[in-house]
Order: sequence, then C-alpha cells, then structure tokens
Amino acid sequence: MSGFGVEVRDLTARYDTTVALDAVSFTIRPGVITGLLGRNGSGKTTALSVLAAFRRKTSGTVLVDGEDPWENPRVLAGTCLVRESGDVPVDQKLQATLEFLGDRRPLFSRELADSLMDRFELDPLTKPNKLSRGKRSAFGVVVGLASRTPLTLLDEVHLGMDAPSRYAFYDVLLADWLEHPRTIVLSSHLIGEVERLLEDVVVLDRGSVLTAADADTLRSGGVTVTGAAEAVSAFVADRDVVARQQLGRTAQATLIGTRPDDTARAAQAGLELGPVALQDLFVHLTDRPKGAAPTRPSTEESR
Repeated sequence: MSGFGVEVRDLTARYDTTVALDAVSFTIRPGVITGLLGRNGSGKTTALSVLAAFRRKTSGTVLVDGEDPWENPRVLAGTCLVRESGDVPVDQKLQATLEFLGDRRPLFSRELADSLMDRFELDPLTKPNKLSRGKRSAFGVVVGLASRTPLTLLDEVHLGMDAPSRYAFYDVLLADWLEHPRTIVLSSHLIGEVERLLEDVVVLDRGSVLTAADADTLRSGGVTVTGAAEAVSAFVADRDVVARQQLGRTAQATLIGTRPDDTARAAQAGLELGPVALQDLFVHLTDRPKGAAPTRPSTEESR
C-alpha cells in the first residue's frame, strides 16, 4: 500500500502557557484518507504542523514512515502540508510557484496542476495577493493534490471555496487518490460534505483525542430510527437522542449507543433502523460544557 503511515504517542505541544495538544495518541494508516475532525481550537492545525515539521513538539513521539520528521530530509520531501492560505509566496506568480514545486517535488504532476488551474479558473500569471479568498484556497488545493506526496495534509484548505468548487475538489481528490494511492489527512469542519471520502476518523477536542476509529466502526456507535412519530417516541424513550426530525406523521430520531434488542424491537414497532451521519456523532462527541469529561462512543477503537 502506498503512502506514509503516522504513529503519534503522548504528543504534547505548548505555545507559551497554552497547551494545544495534551499527550495525544493516534495512528494514521498508510494509503487511506483520514479525517481529522474537531472544532476551532481543538488542536488540528497544531497536530498537522508537528507532522509536517512546521513546528517542534514539546514532548512525546511522532513517527512518519517510521522516522521523526523533524529536520528529516527524506520524510519532509514526502510530506506536503497545505493550509487555507495555500502557504505559497504571495508576491510570485502562480506559474512560478508551480514551476518551483515541479523542480522540487519528484511526484508533482504538472498535468494535474494545469487541469485544476483550468477547472478553478485560475490565471497562472496572477499573484496570490491579487486573488480572492476562494481563489487562494483553490490554489492551495492545486498545490496539495498535484504534489502527490506520500503524506498529504490538507488543513481546512477548502473553506474559502464556494460550494461548487468544494464539490469539484472532493471529486478530484477521490479520483486522483484512487489512481495514485497515498496517505491523505483532511481536516475539516464540513463533515457532512467530506464524510463520503473518509475511511478513518480522528476526533480532537480541546487538545485531546476523543476517538480514533475507522468511519464505519464510528458510525456503528449510533443508529437512526424512522417511522410513525408515536412509535419513534416510544422507541427512543430513556435513550440518548442527539437529533430529531419530523415531517407530518413520520419522524426520525438519531441515537447514540445501540442495544442487542434494537433490531427486534424496531421490527415489532414497524420502524426502520439506519446508519448515523458522522456530523451527528461529531456534534454529540464535542458538545459538552467547558471542564466536563469528554463523551466517548462505546465502539471506540483506539489506535
């Protein structure tokens, strides 16, 4: 399987007196697309910056393809971190940046870059400081995907883009990953949009890991119940309900946690059970008062 794997153990990162990451541990499997999810201030950007050796860890162990990435030419040559700003020289034309990357990134695809430049309507003779926020984000996507590095880290890179551009980005990311497998870590708030891309998920909250699991395992920690409103209400009584919807006499409730007799009970009541969206699980996991203990799904699978 292509791509760099990542092992993080007891990683702590501090900014002066602020603890951005507090002894976090997780694994990123090589060759898969992993979602790094968390609210603002959860530590996502810090974690990705440490993996890419943009900043030094305070303590703990970080291994990228089996080696510490800090001042490691081999690992750094195979790692690309792109943030929303694009992390490119603002006073150089886009064309010059692409040429620079082509000279220094051995797997850089100029064909893909040119295709994406056309798709996002980016003028190669323009400088980043002359672009709108959405166009700067689009150029960050070009850099991140066309580099085709064994470890590609995309930190909220798509947030400045409008909806059609974001969906074009998702389609290209998936198609190019299938053709050229590598490890991609996608940090995002837009979980409902990106969850179809994700095989694994790491959820950070206030500098700690709430859960790290494959997406299917995480989804199995909950269930949706759909049917007649009265029957749904009876079924979810005394259960942990995180979302409700109703249209006429039909209702749907989203539960966290499953019980052995759920399938039989639902069949008897004429109800349908279905999977839970990652967005609902994310909201449930991270929705807690400051200082309260984190909620973890019963199906958590630590790596």
